Amino acid sequence: MAKEKVTIQHIADALGISRNTASKALNDTGGIPEETRARVIKKAIELKYKQFAYMETDGLLPKKTGNIALLTTNMPNTSHFGSPVISGLEQKISMEGYNLSIHIVRDDERGERALPVNFDAAGVDGIVCIELFDPAYSRLLTELDIPVIFIDCAADAFYPDFGADVLLMENEHSTYALTRDLLADGLTEIGFAGDYNHCKSFRERWIGYGRALADAGLDIPREQSILDEDRFFLFETDWMERKLESIGRLPQAFVCANDFIAVRLMKALKNSGASVPGDVRVCGFDDSSESRIVEPHLTTVHIYSSDMGVKAGEMLLSRIRNPRQPYHVTHAYTKPIFRESTQGEQIGNQV
Repeated sequence: MAKEKVTIQHIADALGISRNTASKALNDTGGIPEETRARVIKKAIELKYKQFAYMETDGLLPKKTGNIALLTTNMPNTSHFGSPVISGLEQKISMEGYNLSIHIVRDDERGERALPVNFDAAGVDGIVCIELFDPAYSRLLTELDIPVIFIDCAADAFYPDFGADVLLMENEHSTYALTRDLLADGLTEIGFAGDYNHCKSFRERWIGYGRALADAGLDIPREQSILDEDRFFLFETDWMERKLESIGRLPQAFVCANDFIAVRLMKALKNSGASVPGDVRVCGFDDSSESRIVEPHLTTVHIYSSDMGVKAGEMLLSRIRNPRQPYHVTHAYTKPIFRESTQGEQIGNQV
């Protein structure tokens, strides 16, 4: 029996569009969105319709060329989760014909609400923000009439008025899981280390930690926590040691806002004569390279950073193509990793 001849109607039915739309897309007669035309031609190739039967989908349609600007206050180093994020982002946008330029926002520019000197808004199709948590400066960028996505954002960002897409790693539930694991071992004095006003991710981790304590009928022990402004955690002095001395009676465990704080805290605890995890258990967040080097190895939360970069690219490109769509707040999956610093019992999750 002869094989049925493929028609435009077959293509239209397969895509759930009208025959007229499919015909216009195949003949490039105009008035059809580029994304729709790409779908129609791809389906024509799959169904081997006429002149498309021997074509390949890759490189068939001309890709838009454009520029994406990445703005950050600090260029992430190789151990920061932002480094693989940028790699994944660049991979995604380059596949669509976009170039990535990186612009460092200096303190004086941020204070004066000024754009970086090498940033030309007229030549930018979209903006990606990493490590940029200043609410006023964020507002400046969202008012440029350029699509913007923030990978993490200000702790007090009010989404209905924010005016941009936001991509975060999942923070609350993973931190809840770490805290709950400590509670399951019978610990009742669990402090927090980190400035929960630093960024939205830190705030969500603080919420997850507090919710786990509340579910266990416990209050947050602020007197046994380290909640100072973020700038103090960056000092390369004995600040952490002196902070521990001021606490007096140490908690049984610390849940830290990230691995950087956790590693510094572990060092300070050891310098003060306390053992980890014997006297105090410690867990972090980020699954940084340091978390696997420090002794004992650090319980933490793994971030799928490269995949987050790809997702950020997808979200920004979608915003560029369809600027009128509702703003999205998206959380990317994370995974608690239990290691020796908390003597976790979930052996299956240890790495």
